Amino acid sequence: MTLLVERLADGLTNGFVYALMALALVVVFRASSTVNFAQAEMALFTTYLAWWMTTKGASIWLALIAACIVGFIIGAVTERTLIRPMEKRGEMPTLLMLVALFTALNSIDGLIWGLDYHSMDGLFPGGIDDYISVAGARLYFEAIGVWVAAIVLLAVVFAAINKTRLGLRMRAAADNPTSAALSGINVGRIYTIGWGGAAVLGSIAGILIAPISAQQLSLATMFPVLIYGSAAAIIGGLNSLGGAVIGGLSLGLAESLLTGYVDLIGPQMHQTTALAVMVIVLLFRPTGLFGSRLEERV
Repeated sequence: MTLLVERLADGLTNGFVYALMALALVVVFRASSTVNFAQAEMALFTTYLAWWMTTKGASIWLALIAACIVGFIIGAVTERTLIRPMEKRGEMPTLLMLVALFTALNSIDGLIWGLDYHSMDGLFPGGIDDYISVAGARLYFEAIGVWVAAIVLLAVVFAAINKTRLGLRMRAAADNPTSAALSGINVGRIYTIGWGGAAVLGSIAGILIAPISAQQLSLATMFPVLIYGSAAAIIGGLNSLGGAVIGGLSLGLAESLLTGYVDLIGPQMHQTTALAVMVIVLLFRPTGLFGSRLEERV
């Protein structure tokens, strides 16, 4: 029982981070019908920035705010200067641009901050004695903090999209850009805000996962998060906010339980397993479990 609780806790911790990354991908897709393959590298850059600020004496919370601001700027500028002009040339040039941006940002991180692994302070207490005992298992405050922060952030995002005027405009622009523009909505500005907001979600996800990652903070920290976040978004449905969250939590729990109890999979095969699940879902339901097919009237 103790081992099961610990694995469930680990699965929830990773799952919430995957859900945040998946939600960021869905926000971008709903805004501009584009899968941002550079999402994780944007997050990695701002996570490095936060780490660097803490080495200069800034608190981790101040570093988080700065990372979110910089992340929003990166996302907004990327959409306005790179993605929007490239989308006029078609989907493939846009995809290649995002892959190039992925590589460029990773290289810039290595150039600025080096190739070494870095230990990063977390937002919540992470000492060896900072835990509560549940059924004999140790639930560390750092992990519980990740759960609470993710739940609050997810609630804010859902409320902003479903309960605010900006959210209404975002949904209108996503459903029918032409009609939204004719009704007076600045669709381009909505797309820019969507990309910036998604980058903020990624930044927070990076700062949450880096202190507890087995790889610590390195050039490879966010790549597994991108794999799982992408799989979660596709499994849940690229235009479904709720599907992204369910997909992320499901993959996090499945990763922890399968690697712990199925010897054939082990820690070396868990990413392959996530991709296999994604392929199976796409074969039987191309729009994802909770996604809907977009229909265009002519």
